[in-house]
Amino acid sequence: MADPDPLTVRDPLRAAAETMRQVRERCVWSQQITHRDLVPYLIEESHELIEAVEAGDRAELREELGDLLWQVLFHSAVAAQHPDDPFDIDDVARGLAEKMVRRHPHVFADAVATTPHEVLVHWNAAKAAEKRERRSVLDGVPSSMPALARAQKVLGRAARVGAGADVALAAHDAAEIGAAPESEEELGELLLTLAAAAHANGWDAERALRERLRLLEDEVRSAEA
Repeated sequence: MADPDPLTVRDPLRAAAETMRQVRERCVWSQQITHRDLVPYLIEESHELIEAVEAGDRAELREELGDLLWQVLFHSAVAAQHPDDPFDIDDVARGLAEKMVRRHPHVFADAVATTPHEVLVHWNAAKAAEKRERRSVLDGVPSSMPALARAQKVLGRAARVGAGADVALAAHDAAEIGAAPESEEELGELLLTLAAAAHANGWDAERALRERLRLLEDEVRSAEA
């Protein structure tokens, strides 16, 4: 039986999945691709989507969302061919729907949430129940994240166990003397100034922040012990 023409499939999402299936099975380049091979493309497409969002370009936004969706479909097509533990895009979508239903009991069950804070309480409670095997608040923070984004994640997790007090105090003291940024624009200026200082001194700003984060992570683990 011949493969269907994806452009005649009436459900657009199913058409995209069918397109990916045929590409994976019949394109000699795509047949050789692994999950690890796709990582650079995933990072690139994610950054291009971010750029489209920040630029407010609607046409680019739609295209970049499609490119990111293609990465999800590609990973799912690769996973479907795993010899021992296969899963496909339907399994991915089914798992996602189930998780989102669990994490929105105020939408799909009888829980009540009238403020964004209450929504987050339900979300975090459901997430904690799903991740019972986690032993540290740092579990689930990807080590591959850029240092600055990771710092914000780690600081938020550290506060849960009372760690990072010295960092919070430094931020408070800066605010007290009027040295702290009061807007994202001012924060951007400060970060750029710090990056310029790193450049002038031959320092690696990413490495410096990563190394400081390791100390904070050690503090978190000590607080949890």
